[in-house]
Amino acid sequence: MPKRALLSVSDKTGLIEFARGLTDLGWELVSTGGTARALTEAGLPVTEVATVTGFPEILDGRVKTLHPKIHGGILARPTREHQEQLQEQGIQTIDLVVVNLYPFRETIARPGVTPEEAIENIDIGGPSMVRAAAKNNERVAVVVDPASYGEVLAELQEQGEIGPATRRRLAAAAFAHTAAYDAAIAAYFQRLLRNEEPFPASFVLSGEKVQDLRYGENPHQGAAFYRLPAPPPGSLAGARQLQGKELSYNNLMDLDAAWNLAGDFEEPVVAIIKHTNPCGVARGETPAAAYRRAYAADPVSAFGGIVACNRPVDGEMAREMVEIFLEAVIAPAFTPEALEILRSKPNMRLLAAGERATHRDREYLVRPVSGGFLVQEPDLQVLDPARLKVVTVRQPAAREREDLLFAWRVVKHVKSNAIVVAQDGVTLGIGAGQMNRVGAARIALEQAGARAKGAVLASDAFFPFGDTVALAAAAGITAIIQPGGSLRDEESIKAADAAGMAMVFTGVRHFRH
Repeated sequence: MPKRALLSVSDKTGLIEFARGLTDLGWELVSTGGTARALTEAGLPVTEVATVTGFPEILDGRVKTLHPKIHGGILARPTREHQEQLQEQGIQTIDLVVVNLYPFRETIARPGVTPEEAIENIDIGGPSMVRAAAKNNERVAVVVDPASYGEVLAELQEQGEIGPATRRRLAAAAFAHTAAYDAAIAAYFQRLLRNEEPFPASFVLSGEKVQDLRYGENPHQGAAFYRLPAPPPGSLAGARQLQGKELSYNNLMDLDAAWNLAGDFEEPVVAIIKHTNPCGVARGETPAAAYRRAYAADPVSAFGGIVACNRPVDGEMAREMVEIFLEAVIAPAFTPEALEILRSKPNMRLLAAGERATHRDREYLVRPVSGGFLVQEPDLQVLDPARLKVVTVRQPAAREREDLLFAWRVVKHVKSNAIVVAQDGVTLGIGAGQMNRVGAARIALEQAGARAKGAVLASDAFFPFGDTVALAAAAGITAIIQPGGSLRDEESIKAADAAGMAMVFTGVRHFRH
């Protein structure tokens, strides 16, 4: 009796060539629906599943392969008892299962897809066959990825069979495939139920490997980059690399930080990042103008930095960027002129991410800890200027108010303790990740130098003492924005009043650990 292969695939890449190779080796092909039609149209002999089961496809194709003559043929072990039972029931063994699943992830990635469309693309029979074949890898081989066709066919041609080591490896890939598929479905329903149950009892996370990375944060650490099943539009995971060296772990971390910061603004903004913290952020009338101002904010730190622009990079901005060494640039797109100019820097990594999603409230932030992970909502808070509370005698002037709001958006993206000094829509000094707030202020004010006179200062959290206010006043800062809420708020307010400074409270903090 010939070996029997069951083929039922949504992705028909390489299917005909693989099936023809099996037929040439004397295998019998069994198939369903569209796969059977594709094989027949290619002139290959195929037996319909309905012929094997003696039962038609029903319920609009929802029930096709869920039948003992299919699952018995897959799950039977090579024991005398199992073989006798198969013979009694008239069931023939299935030796190879080639299945990939309904395109659920592709379906939910389409804009405007309805829950009804998503549900109809949840595969039932496919995962059942895959899991059955993977469980019985003692005898059955399972293939879920067209990329494996050539390897499997070559082994059959050379050895006459698919060896046990290959079957185990294919089974591991199959279980990972169905686990990721189910995780995508679970995540979709979690999003649908987000308002009812924002943090479910079981949080399922899966990812598809985009690439292996050369190493992690350091050369002795391994690393890889994974993409979520349905990343939102304009996310780093969906970006296309247009040129440059292979991305590293640290590149990706910095690109994400830069892209999130630039994307937090509506007007043209450029952010330059080093070690996930901004060293220069500026807005401008054009991308090139914003870049020039961001670079001038801290040209020493900008060398070897990561640049993000929330507008397409044009030729003018590209001509500015080729003047120094930059690791990578991410933007919605690059004009043809910009790409031509940037080719002179072939190692510079260029990523086109597309336009960012306007609504990002369905995302989660996940961070590992020893033995588990933490999950939180992203910090998407946008300050309503009308809710600012002026707590000093002096009100901020219109120009100061505008700069305070700019600095407040930037400080959200700086590691705590964080201080940002800014003026006219450009950062002048940034103090990041310090153990105390006055230390962060000293760094930011020292970096700003004489430019601090007439500038504003933002703090990501409240002042526990008045020392930061006194330091800012001595440097010439004229207005401060901070959350407020400290037991010593009055001390800071009095210090600001004594210096003739304006101070506003936001009532919201932006810790970033």
